[in-house]
Amino acid sequence: MYTPSLPSQSALRPLPRTGAAVTPMAFVQAIVRAYALRGMDATHVLRQAQIAPEEVADPQARITAWQMEALCEGAMRELDDEALGWFTRRLPWGSYGMLARASITAPHLGVALARWCRHHGLLTDSIALTLTTEGATAQVTLQERDPPGGDGALREFCLVSVLRNLHGVACWLIDSRLPLQEARFPFAAPAHAGVYPLLFPGPVTFGAPHAAIRFDARYLQLPLARDETALRQMLQRALPLTVLQYRRDRLLVQRVRQLLTSDPAALHSAGLIAERLHLSARTLHRQLKEEGASLQALKDEVRQARAVELLQRTDRPVKQVAQAAGFGNEKSFIRAFRAWTGQSPAAFRRQSRPG
Repeated sequence: MYTPSLPSQSALRPLPRTGAAVTPMAFVQAIVRAYALRGMDATHVLRQAQIAPEEVADPQARITAWQMEALCEGAMRELDDEALGWFTRRLPWGSYGMLARASITAPHLGVALARWCRHHGLLTDSIALTLTTEGATAQVTLQERDPPGGDGALREFCLVSVLRNLHGVACWLIDSRLPLQEARFPFAAPAHAGVYPLLFPGPVTFGAPHAAIRFDARYLQLPLARDETALRQMLQRALPLTVLQYRRDRLLVQRVRQLLTSDPAALHSAGLIAERLHLSARTLHRQLKEEGASLQALKDEVRQARAVELLQRTDRPVKQVAQAAGFGNEKSFIRAFRAWTGQSPAAFRRQSRPG
């Protein structure tokens, strides 16, 4: 799936119609509408993207990510507008590259996104982006000031694209997946709502007061993994940025550990843990392995910490400690505890609580 991202500096070239055709025709229609608002003809750019006129009129039709890349790059050049008609004034070529350059020197993602939101307000008054945190959750909110696209025809395309763009930039800056806890949109579910899980992996809510994305606030503390050299290279072909699927999640181990600690019932099911993290069980195991960890090792770590705490601070019988630590029976708990500490739970309790 593709929506526009930072401007590519590469020369537009014909692209083969390869890959899954999942991008909804509604987004193509929005770009055609932007041409109409300027009194221009989109025939040439559609031909470059290998999109037939009859396809544009078919709301059920889909195009590939690479067709969308060709269409958006060509339209940005012809319209001289990186916003593709979303806002009341054009964003000249290089505008989003400027935002990236202003963010690349930030010490961590939180500062980078705050700069992106603040500087975006210098480009247009049509929308306002705000980064906030509440407890363990971070949120980027998009508030509309002027109807994107003038007459509202481009509204969905604008809101989706701006948030996809920001999310893609955030992932690129930290070189990591940044899982979303929720994406919100202030309009009814469109006919092509089925593609939204590809755009925004995680729960999607329609009919919300404002457009927004929510994620674990701990990602804001991650240092940037990119520099000026990487930025220059990325800007050579940045349009596919938001379709790049980052396999690595730099906080996955912490997120799994937190889930296991907060919900002991999750210890019994890799499927349940994966579901809570919006992953498949296979993906969960693979990504943990890429981070040098395993689900079993994390389970053991959490179980051991829980057992040690209860043995040191309470007088619960060993059987109850075993159950609280996620074991099905006392015998398996004692065996595991000996493997962890070299002692039985009872001996450990006596030694850790002298007198």
